[in-house]
This record gives sequence, structure tokens and C-alpha cells, in this order.
Amino acid sequence: QVQLVESGGGLVQPGESLRLSCRVSGHSLEYYTVGWFRQAAGKEREGISCLDSGHEDSTYYADSVKGRFTISKDVASNTIFLQMNNLKPEDTAIYYCATDGVATVQSMCLFQTVRFWGQGTQVAVSS
Repeated sequence: QVQLVESGGGLVQPGESLRLSCRVSGHSLEYYTVGWFRQAAGKEREGISCLDSGHEDSTYYADSVKGRFTISKDVASNTIFLQMNNLKPEDTAIYYCATDGVATVQSMCLFQTVRFWGQGTQVAVSS
């Protein structure tokens, strides 16, 4: 049984940082494309960052987070990370991690080609 469990969300002030983690069990991350999505209240879920399975330099970032967020994964611990810096109120949302064995970074982030989803973690940015 595959499980993705996010952690690291919380309430922060604008300009602060958070690091989200997603612990995966049931399959290895080594050959899976991974990604982070978010859904703000009243809006559709969007792909914000995805990382290719085989090439650490093949990534996708939504324009809204480019330069502030960094995706990474650690195969040894089977964990996906999202480092979020300079957080803004518009980053407030529920954040979901995801994995897929055949998706590209574009198909995952732009078309939500996802096999497995996490349950989500809340991030709130407010002064």
C-alpha cells in the first residue's frame, strides 16, 4: 500500500520560510517523478513544482513560486521536500505532494498526471 504523508505546514508571517516534507512508503522514489501542488480556498488545485525521476536538474516551477521555492528529494529516506522562502499571503493554501512512475515534469505539474497523492498540509501566511 502506497502512502504519502506531508508535514511541515503551519502559520508564518510574510517573508518567513517553511520546509515541507513528504514521506513516501510503498514505492521507491528513485524512478518516480515527484511534485508539489496547492489548492487555495475557492481555487482549483495547481501544480507548483515538479522534479523528474532521472535527472535532478529537470524541474518545473510555476511562475508564482519561481526563485522562492525549491523542490528536492532524498531517495535514501524516500522523502520529498519543498523549501519555501520569502512566503507571501498568496501562498496560503493546502499543499499536496504527489508521485507518478511515468509522468514528465510538464505532464505532472501542468496536467496533473499523478498516480499517488498525499493528504495535504495547511500553509498559512499572515501578519
